[in-house]
Amino acid sequence: MTQANESGQAPQRGLATRRIMEMAVAAMVGALAALAIWDNHRIGAGWSDDGPQAGYFPMWIGIIVLACCVVNFVQAWRQGERTAFVTGGQLRQVFVVLAPLVVYVALIGPLGIYVSSALFLAGFMIAVGRFAWWKSVLFSAALLAAFFWVFELQFRVSLPKGPLEAALGF
Repeated sequence: MTQANESGQAPQRGLATRRIMEMAVAAMVGALAALAIWDNHRIGAGWSDDGPQAGYFPMWIGIIVLACCVVNFVQAWRQGERTAFVTGGQLRQVFVVLAPLVVYVALIGPLGIYVSSALFLAGFMIAVGRFAWWKSVLFSAALLAAFFWVFELQFRVSLPKGPLEAALGF
């Protein structure tokens, strides 16, 4: 028989345990740290006549990060916490944000950052915020026009542009 949690509902089964996820993250970050150590050693991580070489400090930071990853991996292994890391419902909430974000980043190249950002913002306002489509489109267009004015015209910071900006002469 399944016991109810504090809200009176049966607990949801997790997709992975916290132990597995902590070990996986420690292994992935440790692999990146090992890559940083190797690469910085390759470019020179010693001490030369005029001081430290280019890879000296980054290599030592990589060594510290790798040591911390080993400690975290061993702690996760020994404690063996088997609570759920994430449930199906929680993972769906993550993908509600992650999927449109991936599309947004993919559209920056062909459409430019301003049009992509306006579409992303309007889409979120409609899908997640449940705003009327016309309010979402109007607000996102006005906000991104303001951003364009600030970055491109006032600060003279050139951000990725697409066909719309090219048609307008920018």
